[in-house]
Amino acid sequence: MPRNKKSEESDTTESSQEPVAELQEESESSDTTENSQETTAPSEENESDYLPKKRVIRRKKSKREKEHPLSAAIRLTVESGKVEFGSRTALKNSAAGKAKLFVFARNTPLKIRDPITKYSVISHTPIIEFDGNTIELGSVCGKPFTISVLAVYDVGASPLLDLVHKPKK
Repeated sequence: MPRNKKSEESDTTESSQEPVAELQEESESSDTTENSQETTAPSEENESDYLPKKRVIRRKKSKREKEHPLSAAIRLTVESGKVEFGSRTALKNSAAGKAKLFVFARNTPLKIRDPITKYSVISHTPIIEFDGNTIELGSVCGKPFTISVLAVYDVGASPLLDLVHKPKK
């Protein structure tokens, strides 16, 4: 006698349920600590809801390792203010008098430094010399390249303009 499809399906579902029942009995006999961990674990669908957010943990620096105030102010200006990197844009903006401040690296060549200095004196724009080379100025700004001149248009939340030594008249 041929069997119909429904009876075949019921036979297969009954046989597939038997191993599941055996697995459940084995899991019940295991430690209660394992069961409590399994019940409190989030389901796979909502795992992303329960994952902790990544936090940036910075090591507290000792007194010797404290960052120079000028470096901290430059970094904060780059993050919160409006700045441009490079000698060409700095030269254009020093001639136009648009920038509020210029920051030079210690090893900026004179052929770049002199014209910007000349125009900034005419426009009464202060200049700060960073006590580091172009590579260090780039790393303070958070960039992977060298920076010889930094033109600052808006300092943002930084105390950079307070660090400028104003000449006496």
